[in-house]
Amino acid sequence: MQKRINYLIGIVVIFLIWTIASYFINSQLILPDPLVILRTMLQELSKDILWNSLFYTLLKVIVVLFLTVLFGVFIGFIIGLNETLYEIFRPFVLFIQAFPIITWLALVMFIWGIGWTGPVVVSFLSLLPHAILSTAIGIQTTDKRLIEMAQVYNVKRSKVVKDIYLGSILPQFVSTIQVVIGNVWKVVVVSEYMCGDKGIGVLIAWARQSVSVEKVYAYTMIIITIGLFVENFVNVVTKKAIQKWSIA
Repeated sequence: MQKRINYLIGIVVIFLIWTIASYFINSQLILPDPLVILRTMLQELSKDILWNSLFYTLLKVIVVLFLTVLFGVFIGFIIGLNETLYEIFRPFVLFIQAFPIITWLALVMFIWGIGWTGPVVVSFLSLLPHAILSTAIGIQTTDKRLIEMAQVYNVKRSKVVKDIYLGSILPQFVSTIQVVIGNVWKVVVVSEYMCGDKGIGVLIAWARQSVSVEKVYAYTMIIITIGLFVENFVNVVTKKAIQKWSIA
């Protein structure tokens, strides 16, 4: 309960700082009053176009999360088991990680144009390297004595994978999920802004073109609110999952 109270206090502090800053800046084109943004949020939430856009953005987020975790954990697990494979693939993964998002956006626009595919591909490529490297490092840091002991006692391979390898990468896996959850919304919305045809990022682009600053802030606050809610929900779920795994 105390943590929740502190969390709410933090939100109130942000609101107060925003209000004071808006008062001193005194420009609705730079930093509108938070009450104006709140009113705009409520107005936009009553429109079907916003809910349709949120649906498409959420759908992209789910697809990107699924693909990132699936391929990231699988590839990271494989290369983590073999030092040679890790040394071969690591430069390639780091190359993808260092590739600027704006370049990915330009490339996917050349290939697929404006549409649904571009934001998904860009977001996936931007988040995949972290998932791969985190999983691979988790596998490599597995206690070798546990593996040797399992071999001595002829423990089944499936049990070694579940109880030793997966147990070792669990902290990295949870960290990966948290990092991906925290960044996937930003990457998807930016990608929609640049090369999407539907989604909240597209609404932000339209608001910018019409110089509707309050709508830009309102859409942004809606995404932030959803992102914080999802992130907190995932944190609770992952903590419970870790506790059950430890008990098992």
